[in-house]
Amino acid sequence: MSTFTANLIFSVLFLVFGAALGLLGNGDKFRRKVSVELNPGLTHPWVLPPGVNLVHVQGLGLNDTLHFLLCNHGAPALLMVHTNSTQSSVQVDWPSFIKSSSPRSLKVEPQSSVLYSSALVFTRVWEYDDVNNTADPQQTAESSFYPPYELQNFIWSDLNKTGDQSNHTLQLCGGENTESFVNGSLCLQFSAFESVGRDQPWPSLHHNANSSQLHVWLKGVTPRGNHSRFALEFQSVGDSGFEGRVDVYSSIDDEYTPSIFKVSQWVSSPVNSTGVWGYNQWKPVAYRKADPVFEDATPCKHSQLVSMTHIPQSRLVQAYFTNDTQTYGLNISFGIEKDPAFYSDTKYISWTVLVGLGDPPADSFSTLIIIIITVGLGTPLVIIIVGGVFVWLRKKRSQSSGYEPIN
Repeated sequence: MSTFTANLIFSVLFLVFGAALGLLGNGDKFRRKVSVELNPGLTHPWVLPPGVNLVHVQGLGLNDTLHFLLCNHGAPALLMVHTNSTQSSVQVDWPSFIKSSSPRSLKVEPQSSVLYSSALVFTRVWEYDDVNNTADPQQTAESSFYPPYELQNFIWSDLNKTGDQSNHTLQLCGGENTESFVNGSLCLQFSAFESVGRDQPWPSLHHNANSSQLHVWLKGVTPRGNHSRFALEFQSVGDSGFEGRVDVYSSIDDEYTPSIFKVSQWVSSPVNSTGVWGYNQWKPVAYRKADPVFEDATPCKHSQLVSMTHIPQSRLVQAYFTNDTQTYGLNISFGIEKDPAFYSDTKYISWTVLVGLGDPPADSFSTLIIIIITVGLGTPLVIIIVGGVFVWLRKKRSQSSGYEPIN
């Protein structure tokens, strides 16, 4: 092989793999400085009820601030407030907050800096006896539903004892004084992020600095039926002028969430606009064990989005929002039709959702997929070029020999 041919092949390979590395290097470089604060501004003599806490997580950007507030008084809620100032702060009127949660007893100041606010509230856990094995609450007779677990009545763990400030995580577990919850609990783990990345455990959602994550699991609860399945009800509360919708997108890459090729996105947009200001994003999959393998995955599905007339019974939401709000409700149900495994098999089910600002993170092609595409496209290209060069060289040599080809 001539030096010219070798150099040409090397150049083509360099361009192909350089393009692939360029795709890999186009990650989100934006970062936030994240800090965690417990019960901001609470001083003596004001004391919260036992076990009740308000946690403020601040994500400081170059010229804006993203505030997350998590409260376990009433139905657990996560409030997200985005401001255009690096000096914005959370102000709580603690006497009003503790006694009655009157509107505006919790504010982000200056209020003129607030660009967008929304809250995700976990309101109920539904249980139904799926005797027909449809794994679809909408196809289940009303008589098969048990009274729901009202999360506003749960006794929740102390957030002060479950926080990990270095990793910006908080864990909240709760239950009620009933036979079903003697050894069981519903838990939520909140995580905030400084930059782009992924959690190692499935479903390994792709997050960025504008994201937070809630990992939810139901563990050890005694089912009330022989064929019990569960559904989780949650509501989104936001300022008027915004409307919600749920979009479902497909993907060809399931490397991070095996066998799952879709992502669901509950987005909030200004009325008469397609621009996204906030979102809840999840993969339609749940897991039956805390450390799942492929066989422990089970599909989940969401109901239709429903407009609600009242805000949920959450101390945080009632304290921040006025009556001029827009509230939607949605159910996530776990299981698949004809699935022989019910909740009683493992007494465990988990699900994960991202809560964030702006456009939801989009899964790009993973390193493995890019390498496969590069090899698949680059190899034929190299063969064509090398073959063309070889034919050209042979033709050039035959012409330079001085002999005419014999017919």
